[in-house]
Amino acid sequence: MTDLAAFAREKGVKYFMISFTDLFGGQRAKLVPVQAIADMAEEGAGFAGFATWLDMTPAHPDMLAVPDPDTVIQLPWKPDVAWVAANPVMEGAEVAQAPRNVLRKLVAEATEAGYRVKTGVEAEFFLLTPEGTEISDPADTAEKPCYDQQAVMRRYDVIAEICDYMLDLGWGPYQNDHEDANGQFEMNWDFDDALVTADRHSFFKFMVKSVAEKHGLRATFMPKPIAGLTGNGCHAHISVWTPDGATNAFADDTMELGLSEKGRNFLGGIMAHATAMAAITNPTVNSYKRINAPRTTSGATWAPNTVTWTGNNRTHMVRVPGPGRFELRLPDGAANPYLLQAAIIAAGLSGLQTQADPGKRHDIDMYAEGHTVTDAPKLPLNLLDAIRALDADATFKDALGPEFAASYIKMKHQEWDSFVSHFSEWEREHTLDI
Repeated sequence: MTDLAAFAREKGVKYFMISFTDLFGGQRAKLVPVQAIADMAEEGAGFAGFATWLDMTPAHPDMLAVPDPDTVIQLPWKPDVAWVAANPVMEGAEVAQAPRNVLRKLVAEATEAGYRVKTGVEAEFFLLTPEGTEISDPADTAEKPCYDQQAVMRRYDVIAEICDYMLDLGWGPYQNDHEDANGQFEMNWDFDDALVTADRHSFFKFMVKSVAEKHGLRATFMPKPIAGLTGNGCHAHISVWTPDGATNAFADDTMELGLSEKGRNFLGGIMAHATAMAAITNPTVNSYKRINAPRTTSGATWAPNTVTWTGNNRTHMVRVPGPGRFELRLPDGAANPYLLQAAIIAAGLSGLQTQADPGKRHDIDMYAEGHTVTDAPKLPLNLLDAIRALDADATFKDALGPEFAASYIKMKHQEWDSFVSHFSEWEREHTLDI
């Protein structure tokens, strides 16, 4: 286990950011001087949970965020500071609704069952003007901008700086590109254990926003920040391994698409709980402007709207691009890094326990022929439908943890109520003269 005080002496760190992520994906931190880190490492930094998006009241006791020292990262763009992920506790017990604790519980359950879940994410983001109202590159206007060579080079300073940092951190970044929307980018790094991926995903979002600000820009992972353009997805690649990490339990060359029986069962769990998962993988009002969007200016949304799976075909919710793994294309950029992984493991373990069958494989172009599929569930049309689907899925809620599920559903209902009570310009434009 890393000694944070020794780490600071070796690296020249003056401050630690003790960070936790709340239910809505907000990253919260306290900036702790190195002189106090020994006490904080043992006791945790104090927070008022009610002041963040957690289901607490002002009367709750202090919530202490206890740092996990093995997650410590020296900020490459500000080496005086180091970030460290923390696990919230209250009165000596772990806070069951805290997202990192939810994921840790599920990782432990998978380990006990003899499974080691490994994942990678494809985090997409836009680089906007500082006000966030338009893309930052006025020359980025192509009808099909995906992989645009000139456009990615016009943002070379930002993309290369982030990639250099990931190289230095040992994440194994391997490709960066301009994505399908004007102003949109994607950066990929190596897959790893689900908790490691969640910590890196969390730090990646912080890093991208910080580097963008340094360059006078604004980065957003919002699912659909610009009308008419492709939204920000966060596709997850999933495989399950033996506890020693040596053998891929999803790989079987004798099976269809090279996906083993256990892989099919895990996928079956994802398919069975997909509509409930949407409340977590697509957690905002804006999320449903991505997965239920009309055709974008590029010609395709690249987002699913039906619970289907396929081989190497990007028009479905799940595709199997190669042996021993599959890609879940449902999540978007607003997904909480920890709850995203927790939802995948909870659904997958359920599938393994029940030997779930993923159902019929479809190989059609869902964007052109999706209307011919009549036996597959549709994904929720809006956040309220997703919340209701989550609330109705008792097995999935129990797997995530009853206390977490109750708190999440309660607070997401409050978010929806806030949205529908908001008076919009659309209402004025369409009903003022009725």
